Amino acid sequence: MSTEDPGFRGDDDRTVDLSDEFVVLPEQTSDDTDRGWGEAVGRNDDWLLAERPPHWD
Repeated sequence: MSTEDPGFRGDDDRTVDLSDEFVVLPEQTSDDTDRGWGEAVGRNDDWLLAERPPHWD
């Protein structure tokens, strides 16, 4: 279809759904997870916070 064609609709005429349900890209990809990196699923944040050096308090 060419731009001279009477049935041609350019991008400016296109309706784009920008509602919250419309997702272009996911917030997080599957390889950006612990499992994606080959790590255990459980977290050790509590242990890491308990093991902080004294000068961090």
